Amino acid sequence: MPSYLKHTRIVVVDNGASTIKLGVKGFNDSDSRVIPNAIVRSKGDKATYYGHEIEKCTDYSSLHYRLPFEKGYLVDWDAQKAIWDGIFTTDYLMLDPTESSLLMTEPYFNLPNLQDVYDQFVFEEYEFQSYYRCTPASLVSYGKLYREKGQPSPECVLVVDSGFSFTHVVPMINGSIMWEAVKRIDVGGKLLTNQLKELVSFRQWNMMDETYVMNDVKESCCFVSTQFTRDLDICRANPIGNPIVQEYILPDFSLNRRGHVRRPDEMMEDSYQILHMNSERFAVPEIMFRPDDIGLEQAGLAQTIAHSISLLPEDIQGMFWSNIGLIGGSTKFPNFCSRLAAELRTLAPVDSEVKIYESSDPILEAYRSAIAFASKPDFLQKVVTREEYNESGSNACRRKFPDWKPKEGEAALTKGKVSVELQDVVREDEEGAPAHPGDVVGRKTDSALG
Repeated sequence: MPSYLKHTRIVVVDNGASTIKLGVKGFNDSDSRVIPNAIVRSKGDKATYYGHEIEKCTDYSSLHYRLPFEKGYLVDWDAQKAIWDGIFTTDYLMLDPTESSLLMTEPYFNLPNLQDVYDQFVFEEYEFQSYYRCTPASLVSYGKLYREKGQPSPECVLVVDSGFSFTHVVPMINGSIMWEAVKRIDVGGKLLTNQLKELVSFRQWNMMDETYVMNDVKESCCFVSTQFTRDLDICRANPIGNPIVQEYILPDFSLNRRGHVRRPDEMMEDSYQILHMNSERFAVPEIMFRPDDIGLEQAGLAQTIAHSISLLPEDIQGMFWSNIGLIGGSTKFPNFCSRLAAELRTLAPVDSEVKIYESSDPILEAYRSAIAFASKPDFLQKVVTREEYNESGSNACRRKFPDWKPKEGEAALTKGKVSVELQDVVREDEEGAPAHPGDVVGRKTDSALG
């Protein structure tokens, strides 16, 4: 490791499809800056805002979003560059990228050609001194999600990452992802917001162009029902006067009045436009547990978790049932954890404990874990330096960064590593002896990707 890296500042960027969480280690350790990962055109302001500039917007009605991510992958590099240009500057982060290191997240199952473009932007466009790229779930084991007082961190964990585009179920052993058991549900925050827009537009106001407003309605009003049929019957019996219905007062940006749920003591004004949120409050989040409600031929979240665990070695499946962690903005719905726990209990073996860990802030969990990882003494030994990239190109990144695609000649070696690691974990579980740390690199075959 070059000696100059010890004195460089480390920029951490959780580059999500909806928002970017970023900060500098030592300055933004607990709370990052959260900005939209989008170019936003406001019809009211007649202005275009790039990423962090959205805070200057005064009229949030009929916003048009240009998103760099499509179906979970970064495909619009012109838009992403325009957003990154605004944050990788001396004025915004108060540092020079050419004298800094970068830790950035990437999507699960990121395609090799897209990974190469990531590397090119980091080293050729912004000229960072060094760089590390990984998935959000692989960072969680460094954070506090699974920490319990007086207890060591578990070796076998399962992370449920429910983000903007998809929900991924990611099992890990000693911080290394078991890719052959990773599963995906095509339900995320974007689909839920779009579904809510359609329901409200069909039943009440036309809100199809009001993505920003309806996303706030979703976050303010929606919850996961623990007794879906009962709640649905309540809403049908009395659509207006039931205990579930909420009144959401739509914003009036001409008066600088933001949208909000009506308070019990709040007086109504003639200018108020009201959304009556009835069964929509719980019918939209229900899609995560029942995707077939909208025609998606996929299993729900609980069944997907059970299937993922069933693909792991039988001797250690119980450890995954007892260490399920939730991250991502779509896990913030009230009652999400209790509903998931109830469904998992019916699917888990009788002798297995089902335990779910909730984050205090699921949106920032990956970022805070990344800060903890960047604070490790050996972090700078895992990065790729600019000199290494100039010499070998993206091959240097492929050699150092964990990836889901097997490298040439690595398949047999990988199976041997996994076998030895699993033996260590089982031995520790049986004897109470510490297992030897090692890298487990599971791989997903082409048939499994389907």
